[in-house]
Order: sequence, then structure tokens, then C-alpha cells
Amino acid sequence: MSAEVDASDHVLAAELATGAGRLLLELRHRLGAGDDPKDVKDAGDAASHAWLTGQLAQRRKHDAVLSEEAAADPERVHADRLWIIDPLDGTREFGEIGRTDWAVHVALVVGGEPVAGAVALPGMDLTLSTADIPSVPDTGGRPPVVLVSRTRPPSWSQSLVATLGGTLLPMGSAGAKAMAVVRGEADVYVHTGGQYEWDSAAPVAVALAAGLHCSRVDGSPLVYGQESTWMPDLVIVRRELAAATLDAVAAFTS
Repeated sequence: MSAEVDASDHVLAAELATGAGRLLLELRHRLGAGDDPKDVKDAGDAASHAWLTGQLAQRRKHDAVLSEEAAADPERVHADRLWIIDPLDGTREFGEIGRTDWAVHVALVVGGEPVAGAVALPGMDLTLSTADIPSVPDTGGRPPVVLVSRTRPPSWSQSLVATLGGTLLPMGSAGAKAMAVVRGEADVYVHTGGQYEWDSAAPVAVALAAGLHCSRVDGSPLVYGQESTWMPDLVIVRRELAAATLDAVAAFTS
């Protein structure tokens, strides 16, 4: 199995994330607002997972796959190339008809690093990927915008905003939050409540390619394809705000 990465991997990540996003939109429309939100979420998870893994089995049959919706194969840690997918990131938001802050994640990891990836934001008809690296807009001098979970904001979020002299923006899906930084809608995304590899592999691939700072809260690199899929924390931030953000979070979480 070759660990070589080429342009086709970047394109494939984008095609798969976009295709799964279209499938989810069609399913959401078909089920409609009258269905139980849990049924909508469960159907979305299952359908997107089946389609993505089926595509990877056909198009990258020698690569390993890790998906949120399947038991992790222990042999994946020995694979040269590992696709990490989150078939539906932000299931709560997907189940709320009309919300757009949910996503599909597709990433290729080589040597612990997410080297290719795509995050589809189907509700916005948008996919950001390493196939067409996005340019992070200038802030125009506005105060930093700090993203937090709309349902589980950390206790120190207001303190971080005060330290950075910024404003707070609650949002769903980890992918939606990360891409809000890439798109220039926000500037700082910090998560300390724990996630899994599929929650951040694709967003980090895109954010790194776009030139953002991505790390653990202690500044160490994010490493994927580990025996445990658990990732305790995450920082995605504009490079000019990285030092101040890491210093502030260290003070609040020590």
C-alpha cells in the first residue's frame, strides 16, 4: 500500500464530501419537517456512512477507513493511508429543519497528518477542500470573533473573549465552526471538551492548507490515526492570534 498522495486524493475528498452532502439534503427534504428529529438524524448518519464507505471501497480499496458510524478496525493504526470520515457532523442541527451549521467530513491521513481533506456545508451549498485551497479573508480590523458550541459552551469562553477583546459567536457542528474561521466569519475556535478524530481531521486538513494555526491547547501538533480515537482538545485560529489564544486558554484551563 503506497503512502504517496497526489492531486486525485484531494479531488476525491471534495467529491465525496459534496456527494454525501447532496444525499443528505435529498433525504432531509424527503423526510420533511413532520418527522421525528431523531429519525431524521439516524437516517442521515446511516445513509451518508453507507455511501461514503461504499465509494471508498471502490475507489481506494487498499486504504484503511475510520468512520464515526462503524467500529474502529484496530489494524488501521498500521495503515500507510487512512481515510477518516464523519458522515454527518452536527446531527442535532441536521435534525432541525432550516439549520445550515452541519457538515460532512472526509480526510486522508498519512503519517499522522491530515494531508488531504474536504468539509462540505450542504446547507450553504459549499465545500471547502485542499483540492482548491481557500484564501482566508482579512478581518478588516474588526474585533476577534470567538466560536463556541451553541449547546455546550465552555465556562471560560467569556473570559477568553474579554482577554482577546472580541465577541462570541455560538454555532453547531465542529466542521461548521472550523470553516467559519477559514471563511473569515470568525477568527478563533477552541474546544476543550473532547472530540474524536473524525470530528476534526477534515477541518484541520483544510484549515492547515489555508494557513491557519491548528494544534492542541498546549501548542503541540494534532496527530491522527492513533490507537485511541479520542482527542481531548483542539485550537484552530488565525496565526496572528495564536499566541494570545494559547496563552489565555492555558491560564483558564490550568
